[in-house]
Amino acid sequence: MDNTNKVSNSISWYRIPLKGESLRGLSQRSDLMGLLQACGHLGLLVSTGAAAFYANGRLPLPVLLFIIFLHGTFYKFILNGFHELCHSSVFKSKALNIFFLKLYSFLGWYDPVMFWTSHSEHHKYTLHQPDDLEVVMPIKYTLLAFLKSAFVNPIQFFISLETNIRFSFGKISKKDMPGEWEVDDLFPPTEVGNRRRLFNWARTLLVGHGIIIGISIYTGLWLLPVLITFGRFYGGWLLFFCNNCQHVGLQDKVPDFRLCCWTVILNPFVQFLYWHMNYHIEHHMYAAVPCYNLGKLHRAIEYDLPKSPNGLYAVWKKIVETLKKQKADPDYHYVPELPETQKA
Repeated sequence: MDNTNKVSNSISWYRIPLKGESLRGLSQRSDLMGLLQACGHLGLLVSTGAAAFYANGRLPLPVLLFIIFLHGTFYKFILNGFHELCHSSVFKSKALNIFFLKLYSFLGWYDPVMFWTSHSEHHKYTLHQPDDLEVVMPIKYTLLAFLKSAFVNPIQFFISLETNIRFSFGKISKKDMPGEWEVDDLFPPTEVGNRRRLFNWARTLLVGHGIIIGISIYTGLWLLPVLITFGRFYGGWLLFFCNNCQHVGLQDKVPDFRLCCWTVILNPFVQFLYWHMNYHIEHHMYAAVPCYNLGKLHRAIEYDLPKSPNGLYAVWKKIVETLKKQKADPDYHYVPELPETQKA
């Protein structure tokens, strides 16, 4: 990318000195831990999918619908696996990381080329506009925004379908990026290779999911595309509460991740499902640390972190209070109380 127009190239981020654990040790990737996380998540989806096939025709329709909804609830967190695999920090083996990245990208209709081009900027310039336009403050959420994604979201499916069809024909639009990114900033016409990869992946998604739907029609297994091709587009209530509390209500344009990211303490199951992204300050502060080591990192730097809300209810209570205050005062933001900085 051309950085000649960047205004935040000199951001000097504050990073908490580590105590007891070395950064090198915490950054060690493990194929075993990566497999436990990635295959554990996929195994959960196989279990709910198998339960749905079993329930079809054997159990009452409301039970089948509940199982499908539960499957979608777990499936939505494919996004977080995809995100971690884009960071290339899950597996020690590059081949394993690439394999699972392609698998998770396919299952979730996600484009690793598009995402990483944007997301790498988000990490370098977190909440510093115009350098980071993946997350633009102030973030506003409404009950309607929640309801659109909480249950069934056909609009999201058709937007994804339309975008991939257009990309498959080699056409790109300025409206495709998160926030207010200009596509020509991230995918200038001179970067022929990146654009080709973008377009080829869209074709892979369309052909692959087309085959799944074709097999379903031929065999009569109508649940197959419901559980795979459309799995990303329903049951988003829990993902909404997890993913959407990463930055909302906090400050922008500050060089301190403790003031622009939330870390939330979650129960072990939701934390696993969320790929440990509840440790969001830690993830931004030391992005090379694998997700399964973020708990250790949290404990190593906790002495200089603000107090973490305990559970989604606690963090969303603070967020809702902040959003209400921002209606009256758009310049208001929540400022976590920081401990007096200690020396490592």
